[in-house]
Formats: sequence, structure tokens, C-alpha cells
Amino acid sequence: MDRLDNTIRPYAWGSTTAIPRLLGVEPTGEPQAEMWMGAHPGAPSRTPRGPLNEVIDKAPESELGQRTVARFGPRLPFLLKILAAGAPLSLQVHPDLEQAKEGYADEERRGIPVDAPHRNYKDANHKPELICALTEFDGLCGFRAPDAAADLLAGLDVDSLKPYVDVLHAHPEDAALREVLTAVLSADPEEMTHTVTEAAAACSRLGGAYAPYADIAHHYPGDPGVIAAMLLNHVRLQPGEALYLGADVPHAYLSGLGVEIMANSDNVLRCGLTPKHVDVPELLRIVRFEASDPGVLRPEASADGEEVYETPIDEFRLSRYVVSEGAAPRDLTRATPQILLCTAGSVRAGEQVLAPGESVFVPADDKAEVSGAGTVFRATVAA
Repeated sequence: MDRLDNTIRPYAWGSTTAIPRLLGVEPTGEPQAEMWMGAHPGAPSRTPRGPLNEVIDKAPESELGQRTVARFGPRLPFLLKILAAGAPLSLQVHPDLEQAKEGYADEERRGIPVDAPHRNYKDANHKPELICALTEFDGLCGFRAPDAAADLLAGLDVDSLKPYVDVLHAHPEDAALREVLTAVLSADPEEMTHTVTEAAAACSRLGGAYAPYADIAHHYPGDPGVIAAMLLNHVRLQPGEALYLGADVPHAYLSGLGVEIMANSDNVLRCGLTPKHVDVPELLRIVRFEASDPGVLRPEASADGEEVYETPIDEFRLSRYVVSEGAAPRDLTRATPQILLCTAGSVRAGEQVLAPGESVFVPADDKAEVSGAGTVFRATVAA
């Protein structure tokens, strides 16, 4: 197995302290948003044998195993991250696999450069993802029931929001959510800025259930995404709890530290809370307009102590082990590639001793045992 040297991405929404605290180092004062572990060409992990993507390119079947290559091609099909949100991320949705293929092919035909700011589909893959909280973690996930969203907006007592309240009470669920989100994102910018400013002041005054939206408005003053966010479920994860985010479901991370795993894709359609491009027609085509429960996941323990976060896709499988000093080593050998990440204590993975935030890549079928006293997350392929 190879110890990984991983890149930390300094996105503006990142916490300045959470990742340094995990790693046991002094903060730099700059935001540290995500630490990437994997073979994504944008920031591949470095190994003693070279960048992980190049290591895999040289011998994909040896590194990934025949089964993984046959199913997903000669590339690591997942990306593992430590994510530290100090401010809300953009409100967004991801396409399903068919939508991604069609969207990518269409933009290729139209000759839109892949790095163009208005490009929606950077690749032809979907981007399901799972976030597991290491600290208390706040997010938005899926639409509220229209009546509940109407009550939340009505409680602000803002005149310009009252037509949205009436629509949410009067229409069938999907039509109501579609009509209101369309209206919010298509409104006159000056009028919407005024509405958001009034709504933000009311959220600050009321507190309680409105507090998350006051914080969002603080970071994104005047952004229509503040009103769009109020159509969504607010969820607070406790450490060890997780959210699975499938296709077409609007969501945003607000604050906290977590382990995130996703399929290798950069396809994002934004709804707001961002200075980046928002393609309203394409977004409305992709979003699934139905109320849903956020579906907080808790790990399911197996006989060997593995705690698995069950998801309905094959590109990744995330689990964790809590190991105790003096206990027999746990055999994690598997016919698929793995990344092992320590998040607490001190864990021995093979000959490597891992402190919090440290990780290793384990090629398919390589012997992998863990022991020590701490917590280790295991990222691999479900198929």
C-alpha cells in the first residue's frame, strides 16, 4: 500500500481551522476547504511511485482489479475528500447518468470549451455523493412539503413573498415547487435583492428555525438562493451520521467537517448562493420537484466490526472501523481498490502508522490489515 500526500483546496467557503485541527497543525489563516484523496486529474494524490492517476494508468488491472476495470474502465471510479465548510456552499443539483451523457454530448457538439464559465457538463458521468459528519454538520437536502415551505415563508411577513405562499398552498406539489423556484430564480434582480434583504432581516429577528437562513443571507446578501434555500429541508447531522445525495435533488452544505465520497465527476447545476453561472432553464429541466425526507443514514454494523453506509450506487462504498488497542488486526483485503483514511487516534495500516487526516491507497487484492486505537474510514468500490 502507498501512503498518500494529498492536496488541500483553498476554496473561499472553506474553514480556516477545521482541517488544521484534524491534522494537528497550525492554521495558516487561509481557508482550507477540501482535502482530495484519489486519482482525479485536477489534484491527484501523490505516492512514492508518482501521482496516483499515473500509477493507475501504467497498470490499471493490477491497481484496480479486473472487476473494477471491466465495470468502470481503467480509472479509479471514486474521489474521497475531507470537507470543511466554514460558509455555505452553492445550492446545487447533479444530473443522473443519462442526463450527464446527453448534456455533455450536446455541449461538445455546440463547441463550448470544457473550461468555459457557462459550461454545465464537464464530463459524461453522474455525481452521486455521500457526506459523513465528523463534527456537527449542517446542510440542506431535498424539498420541504409545499405547505411547510409556505408556512416558513409566511412567518417572515414579507409582502413580496406572499404570492409564493399562495402558490405553495394552492397548487399540486410538483407544480407549486416548480412555479415558485422558477419565479425566484427568474425575478428582476433589483426586486429580488430587496426581497432577500427584507427576508434576511426577518430571519435574524426571528431566530430558531430561521437562523440557518439568516446565516446564509449573511454570506450571500441579496442572493435569490436565500429564498430558494427556504424551500429545502434543513438537516443537522451528528458525528457518524451521513447524507446520500443522488441525482436531481437540490442540496447545499452549510457548515461542519465531514468525510465525503463521490463518483468522479465535476457536473454541477447551480441554483444560487454563488457568483458562478446559473443556467435556469437547464436547472429546471434536471431538478426533481417532489418533497422528500433528507434520509439521514446511520452505519450498519457487520459481524467483523465494519460499519457500512449503504447507498444505491456501485462507484463507491464507504464504511468505517473503530479499532481498539490490543485487539486482533482486522483483515480488509479486498478484490477492489481501497483508500484507508484515519480520522481519530492512531491506526496501523499494514506497515504504515496513520494519524488523523492521513491515508493510504491499497491496490486490489493487496494484503490490508488495520490495528491500533482509533477510527479508520474505508473507501472502495461496491461492484
